[in-house]
Amino acid sequence: MGTKAMRPELLGLVADRFKALSDRARLSLLQELRGGACTVNELVEATGLGQANVSRHLAILFTNGLVSRERDGVFVRYELADADVLKLCDLICGRLESELVERRKLISGR
Repeated sequence: MGTKAMRPELLGLVADRFKALSDRARLSLLQELRGGACTVNELVEATGLGQANVSRHLAILFTNGLVSRERDGVFVRYELADADVLKLCDLICGRLESELVERRKLISGR
């Protein structure tokens, strides 16, 4: 199975995208948005994070093209800009779950 080499000018963009995904709070927000668009207040309630914290992380996700936003009266609703980001999360989560199962087997001796 061959892999396609990345052009040098894309490396920085890819690094920035992974950097945006490297924070637990941002991953939590993306998981909440999996169910559909939410306001900041809804995300605060769902995640238990503070309003300023949620807003700051949403700004980073927005800047990196991971979420989009739309004004809804006095509120701004955020949603996933591209659901493909969840494919990446699912791939990594599935791999980590497999590794965890194997580690538990090794520890328990089964």
